[in-house]
Amino acid sequence: MKKITLLAAAAAVGLSAFAAEAAEQVTLQLKWVTQGQFAGYYVAKDKGFYEDAGLDVTIKPGGPDVAPPQVIAGGGADVVIDWMPSALASREKGVPLVNIAQIFKTSGMMLTCRKDSGITSPADFKGRTLGVWFFGNEYPFLSWMSKLGLPTEGGADGVTVLKQGFNVDPILQKQADCVSTMTYNEYWQIIDAGLTPEDLLVFKYEDQGVATLEDGLYVMEDNLKDAAFVSKMAKFVAASVKGWEYAAANPDEAAEIVLENDATGAQTEKHQKRMVGEINKLVAGSAKGIGYLDPADYQRTVDVLLGNASTPVITKAPEGAWTHAVWEMSKGK
Repeated sequence: MKKITLLAAAAAVGLSAFAAEAAEQVTLQLKWVTQGQFAGYYVAKDKGFYEDAGLDVTIKPGGPDVAPPQVIAGGGADVVIDWMPSALASREKGVPLVNIAQIFKTSGMMLTCRKDSGITSPADFKGRTLGVWFFGNEYPFLSWMSKLGLPTEGGADGVTVLKQGFNVDPILQKQADCVSTMTYNEYWQIIDAGLTPEDLLVFKYEDQGVATLEDGLYVMEDNLKDAAFVSKMAKFVAASVKGWEYAAANPDEAAEIVLENDATGAQTEKHQKRMVGEINKLVAGSAKGIGYLDPADYQRTVDVLLGNASTPVITKAPEGAWTHAVWEMSKGK
């Protein structure tokens, strides 16, 4: 009996090793640090959705010194999360990124201003100091200022751009009248620091007509010529979408999973639960389901970027910058 048990155990180990060996490797590069912004991917890994799809997925956190286009161009990832303005700019500069799935349907980007600055509308931005993120995140802002006819070199007739770190110190210390925030992150950092919603005025890029697409999944164009790679990405997209659906139905559990994967220990339960709740709002809304890139949303993003004459993000309409092939395969089409 003992011998049979040992044989069974050995067979189980062998099967497990075979399964692990057979699993297809996928490396995902995040746009930022481990947080609720990426809950769906961590949920998919934690709940075994990737494993069920025959995938062994490595999730690499990002940070202020990590540029996803550079990572994938250097072979450090199979797929990256990036904002479309950054991806299209990279494509024009020679890194041929292609959107295979658009996870965020709407933009979470905002400019948050102190009411005591006297700003009541975008017309009051003239002569003000505005905090702006760079590293590819400045493109929607520059397009907005171009639309308003405001130069970004300072002076009484333009705006002074403060290169904002990835924090909200400038608005707390009154170094800037407004700062860049996301609905799911920095806005709440301002609140947690002591200011109240009544102290603030928020301008959502969605409401200003300059919203561009944010978190999407991008791969290198040449890889899409490989049928095996396309199949692997379809499995990855399907499992990731399943993770996002689970996160929408179980936001608190999803936040806990994110916290378990935060190696830095910097995140708090309160902030992550709040973040997952806000992120789920951005992911929802596509009539065809999570991950579907609406061509109209893509075109709006391109139009916003091309409309920035003073500081062009892209100089011409991109070609081949997205495909529905992977998403359709992920749906069994």
